[in-house]
Amino acid sequence: MKMICDKEFQPLYATYLNFKKEAALASRQETVQIACVRDGGACDTFALSFASPLSQEAFRFCERVVKFMLWASGGYEVHVAGPEGLVAFLQQAYSATGARAFDCEMMETAYNKPLKIIATPADKLPKPKVHEQTLGGHLNGCRLGFDLGASDFKISALKDGETLFAEEFPWVPVTATDPNYHFNMLQEGLKRAAATLPRVDAIGGSSAGIIVDNQIKVASLIRGIKGQDRALAQRLFKRVQEAWNVPVEVANDGDVTALAGAMSLGTKAILGIAMGSSEAVGFIDRQGHLTGRLSELAFAPVDFNPQAAQDEWSKDTGVGAMYFSQQAVNHLALKVGFTFPAELPLPERLKVVQAAMAKDDPKAEQIYTTIGVYLGWAMPWYRLFYDYDTILLLGRVTSGKGGEIIVETARETMAEIAPELVGTVKLMMPDEKARRVGQCVAAASLPAFS
Repeated sequence: MKMICDKEFQPLYATYLNFKKEAALASRQETVQIACVRDGGACDTFALSFASPLSQEAFRFCERVVKFMLWASGGYEVHVAGPEGLVAFLQQAYSATGARAFDCEMMETAYNKPLKIIATPADKLPKPKVHEQTLGGHLNGCRLGFDLGASDFKISALKDGETLFAEEFPWVPVTATDPNYHFNMLQEGLKRAAATLPRVDAIGGSSAGIIVDNQIKVASLIRGIKGQDRALAQRLFKRVQEAWNVPVEVANDGDVTALAGAMSLGTKAILGIAMGSSEAVGFIDRQGHLTGRLSELAFAPVDFNPQAAQDEWSKDTGVGAMYFSQQAVNHLALKVGFTFPAELPLPERLKVVQAAMAKDDPKAEQIYTTIGVYLGWAMPWYRLFYDYDTILLLGRVTSGKGGEIIVETARETMAEIAPELVGTVKLMMPDEKARRVGQCVAAASLPAFS
């Protein structure tokens, strides 16, 4: 295994393997089964046998699995078949006053229902059920596409699949307190792109956060907007539709990443990961459909170390945002000796590290190697929850030499820890142009029109 600058990293996949090994050697075993239910009865499940009785570490691992499933699948009911003490432990953790109060609030905001942890006999557990969406792949007519990030947004204009305009626009949405800021900035970009087309038939968008019915339920992009103004901020895409009077469809940026991969590669079973201001993830299943999962893996744990880096929003440790984003680069850069002015924002800090990597700075190389090791361990862990064959990497963190190191290191790490996946699971990046603006093209293809 390559040397990394995070010596305390405890991959959750390694913990999973250890529990499997302990159970195989134990005289008594106990199986824990978990089912996470969301709208329409869609359900994802997980099961693992432990040495009996379950240890406190096993309890904590199950709590991490529940957290992962909530942010991967989304849901308002978590059914647990397992020891009574485990269910009580999870109910306390996932309560309004528990350690996972943030997750409870976010799920309730997303689904307008309180999150419930329910003790359920194994034979009564909800069965797996997939909700498939057929958005995307439409390139006819004159279309606008946008991709909203924390430091910039991108706009593309397409005519019958040909890109006529592609540009990035800087903005600072996270600290904006006026919901009209987001609308006016996006409108300005859309109008500039529309000027290159004879007309606009449809608009498709990609945005960080939880998007339900073209409304922003939860997103860092509107964190600065409070009180009554928040409802207007959540209607951003509805306002765009009203202003342009054309079909508008907006999806989570991770899902659009996966859709872009499916369109460009002509394949299915893709997990798209965009390493940008945060970690955006999306999934296209073996039938080529979006599945309605949240796939907000920025909040999903990958590190079992309770002293791991803390996410500043959720206040939880070991979650994806701190391993696969600009936040990860900054955290690791400080570890290896980079210094930045306190006021320098994360996108500019990333540029400093990228410039150092272009000069083969060993400290910068160690940062990207560490992220590659993180990803190598995450690949088999993610595959426990997503039936994928290809991971497609995008985002600013993967630009330049650093991205090449991440991919090479991740492949080597996965081959060492999960050799059975070699030849089955592929990790790849599109070319530089596709990484930066290809997502807009996929977003533009979301709406259908006649």
